[in-house]
Amino acid sequence: MKIMLFKLAVVALVFLSASCFAKESEPTVQLYSRNPGEYGKGNVLICYVSGFHPPDITIQLLKDGVEIPGSTQTDLAFEQGWKFHLTRYVEFKPQPGEKYTCKVRHMAKPEKSYMWGENKSEV
Repeated sequence: MKIMLFKLAVVALVFLSASCFAKESEPTVQLYSRNPGEYGKGNVLICYVSGFHPPDITIQLLKDGVEIPGSTQTDLAFEQGWKFHLTRYVEFKPQPGEKYTCKVRHMAKPEKSYMWGENKSEV
């Protein structure tokens, strides 16, 4: 038991010390659906956020400006250079006139919203 706790403490220390030396990086956001978007057909809305550091980030999926209930977020994972990535996703059935967005806030900076659909541009 003591050896396991010691190993866990060492891993945590390595993680913290390595992340302290990593440079701050803004996230790259991709918002897409599992299948091509068709009105009235079930699909999965996916917001993939990558390349950010430190890992202080909030991701929300919204329909017409309201958070979609029941979304799931993957565990935080890191890449080479101590940059992180996360995915948040939710099942949805798009209808004409609806607007789907992914809202991302990294650290204490202003949040940014990304729209799903034909234009796929930052809002």
